[in-house]
Amino acid sequence: MEPRNLTLLTDLYELTMMQGYFKNPSSQTVIFDVFYRDNPFHGSYAIMAGLEQMIQYIDNLSFSSEDIQYLRSLQLFEEDFLEYLRNFHFSGDIYAIPEGTVIFPREPMVKVIAPVMEAQLIETAILNIINHQSLIATKASRVAYAAKGDGVMEFGLRRAQGPDAGIYGARAAVIGGCIGTSNVLAGQMFDIPVLGTHAHSWIMSFPDEYTAFKTYSELYPDACILLADTYDTLNSGVPNAIRIFQEMREKGIKPKKYGIRLDSGDLAYLSKQAYQMLCDAGFPDAIISASSDLDENLIFSLKTQGARINSWGVGTNLITSKGNPAFGGVYKLAAIQHKSGEPFIPKIKISENTEKVTNPGNKTIYRIYNKNNRKIKADLICLADESFDDSKTMIIFDPIDTWKRTRIPGGSYTLRELLVPIFQKGRQVYTSPSVMDLRDICQRELDTLWDESRRLVNPQEVYVDLSEKLYTLKKQLLDEMGTETLKKK
Repeated sequence: MEPRNLTLLTDLYELTMMQGYFKNPSSQTVIFDVFYRDNPFHGSYAIMAGLEQMIQYIDNLSFSSEDIQYLRSLQLFEEDFLEYLRNFHFSGDIYAIPEGTVIFPREPMVKVIAPVMEAQLIETAILNIINHQSLIATKASRVAYAAKGDGVMEFGLRRAQGPDAGIYGARAAVIGGCIGTSNVLAGQMFDIPVLGTHAHSWIMSFPDEYTAFKTYSELYPDACILLADTYDTLNSGVPNAIRIFQEMREKGIKPKKYGIRLDSGDLAYLSKQAYQMLCDAGFPDAIISASSDLDENLIFSLKTQGARINSWGVGTNLITSKGNPAFGGVYKLAAIQHKSGEPFIPKIKISENTEKVTNPGNKTIYRIYNKNNRKIKADLICLADESFDDSKTMIIFDPIDTWKRTRIPGGSYTLRELLVPIFQKGRQVYTSPSVMDLRDICQRELDTLWDESRRLVNPQEVYVDLSEKLYTLKKQLLDEMGTETLKKK
């Protein structure tokens, strides 16, 4: 429960590079961007998550005596560098897109402006934290979208890749749209709802199914969801559940929620049959919950088949992000300032793969909204010193196929700058909202997407363009690099 010191949660080469910078002193301040290149799950967006844990990591960044002793034992680091680490602290600036925000490829999710040694050290941990939670939050948003307003519970803890993945995956899943989690520790840590019913073993530990149901209903009359598929769903489970509900009604017990859970078999067929049986018995408002290796695609299919399920428990395929096991966030150098007060020199990474060519310079992002319906028209990556007037007509263009241009009349759109300050001169200046508030923020963010961009298959791309000024700078650097390459040949 206590904040952990994750200072050594880094790749070894970050520390060896740090020592190299230490041995070759400079006053360089650098800018690194965290961004990703492709939307996960072949979708059209991702969800920003993990910022609160990134803040905690930076706040607790310091080398303990034990850390120093361990690094000394590696016989890679000299004593003067180890002594420097004893008093290490982060002194730079960090900007980020707030958690719960819809994000798109190539735009900086996090921007670090710091002395080069500090900026280098924090690369690995930032990517580890942001990549994981952004991935799970995105997956959860897709699952919740497929459920079309039904409640989705995250309950993948036992299948998560270790305790941290289960804990922080649950946090991210709730941000992305889940109504709660089965993970009690996550519930305690993040003040999120904890939900659950009972296992097949509960039923099997009693002489018969009816007795198991009756005992459970007496223990939890306000939340009586009965697992109906232990023996025979339609000939035993549902009839016994109905019998329990009838007895509760006769006693004047009015549970806040009641119903059945299905965890196996043909969920579409069984749910429709069970619904009819419940209706015939006078319980049309009973919850029919389903689990059983669900994901967004299966939920969407069950909805299409007319399944009468109105509550979903999603475990393995959510917490492990089935279909996309990793989020492709990267950390790339964008600019260098050799001395304080001097302008930043933009840097660009060249690649034969067009999508891997980076955007240079000190940048920010403006989101362009349709003024009438608040839907996203496009995102504009620009240089940090640029400003725009939404009363004036804006022309945006595709940074690859530059002939593709869109004219946005003045007064028809609004602008929002996405990057906000998180740390300034090493001091935290941002306070994270609660997880449940982030969930609400995320739902409002998702509502700014057009329906065509939310569909699960072949969604419409949301445009991420470069400002004219940034595009010109990028082209200039590419031309210069091309000239240098020709000279070498």
